[in-house]
Amino acid sequence: MYIRCSPSARAKTPMPLDELNHDQEKIMEHNAHQAQKEKIMEHNVPPSKASTSRRSFLRRGLAVGGAGAIGAGLFSAGSLYTNFAQAQAASPAVTKGDVAILRFLAAIEILETDLWQQYNELGGIQDSEVPGGSGSAAYTAALQVLDGDMDQYIHDNTEDEISHFTFLNAYLVSKGADPVNLERFRTLPGSQATGAQKDKPRLTNLMQLSVDTSWWTRYRSRTQNPDFGDTFPQAVPGLFEGKFPAIPRTDDDVKGFKPGTPPTIPDHLQAIANTAGFHFGFIEQGGSSLYPSLAQGVSHPEVLRILLSIGPTETAHFQTWQDKAGNAPALTDPTNGLVFPDLNASPFGGEDFQTNLIMPEPTVFLSRTFPPVSIIRPTEPGGSGGAVGTVKAWTADGLFIGQSQDFLAVLRKLAEQADEARRG
Repeated sequence: MYIRCSPSARAKTPMPLDELNHDQEKIMEHNAHQAQKEKIMEHNVPPSKASTSRRSFLRRGLAVGGAGAIGAGLFSAGSLYTNFAQAQAASPAVTKGDVAILRFLAAIEILETDLWQQYNELGGIQDSEVPGGSGSAAYTAALQVLDGDMDQYIHDNTEDEISHFTFLNAYLVSKGADPVNLERFRTLPGSQATGAQKDKPRLTNLMQLSVDTSWWTRYRSRTQNPDFGDTFPQAVPGLFEGKFPAIPRTDDDVKGFKPGTPPTIPDHLQAIANTAGFHFGFIEQGGSSLYPSLAQGVSHPEVLRILLSIGPTETAHFQTWQDKAGNAPALTDPTNGLVFPDLNASPFGGEDFQTNLIMPEPTVFLSRTFPPVSIIRPTEPGGSGGAVGTVKAWTADGLFIGQSQDFLAVLRKLAEQADEARRG
């Protein structure tokens, strides 16, 4: 089935995307402030009175129109048609499967934006590029034990996810499809610690995580690949077995912190930062697998280009966080018994746990008869790295504790549709 994108179809009959809406007013306010930057990119093509850049249009429309603007106004906006649809008029049609893949990825990027914003409010850099929050000196100091630039990395990862969902939604609109919106599911309470936006409802829960740390050993194995059904030991077994916060829940979680050189960081607070460090890697290795897995079902060459262009940035994120997680100090949280082991000491250590291995070790791929090759894994279409696998992993992670069954049903349906997409 193909979705034709003639001017009349775009203007009159946009594809409905069951019960999903658009996103994050404050982000769009920020994007409006950033619109001026587009002039740098446009200097070779002077803008006419009838046209604007695609990003600056979307930013201004969302910033000025608010929550209702994208649902009611974008499909009648002449300049949006000019900048997106008219430029694509001669292109082959995107398929129903292509749209399903883009819908799911937009939803995932919205969820990633939500969780990364929570991290940034307390442990990142607060500025006009990533609005919200005022920072926690205690939490930031604990994160900087893993790396002195953690606040900058968190900020930049957050900004990247904002750009991903904004672009994917804009592209969906350009093809006559509704942008994805999960705002009605924004119901979860966030951190009440100083530095967080305490009254802002969230889509994801960072305070009861069961982090799967097998990604650490998976990328160090030379003989196993999850695409073959292989399983891997946990780098931090306790973190996988319990439910732990990755951000301070209240100011009680930062008690005992004393600034200084070096600062005094209680083990409980450091355990929260360590949990975040391993969770960063868990989230971004998922994106590293998701994009190449779904790309194998894409039909339209431009949609394929989108996935092949965004996917590697997720991998860049993952390699950064894999490096930082290795710096998490060994300790036992006195409040809950969570143990972070020394990954370089017995019974750990060796190739599977060595903390300075941050690049994928060569492993089996396609067939065990082939020589090992350094790859992203898994990438089997519809497998554990696919859309349904991602939803299952994030649910098991605890990200959706407290969410409604309606939310989970919508997300599962999006995932199933994306995995069902086939090239052709």
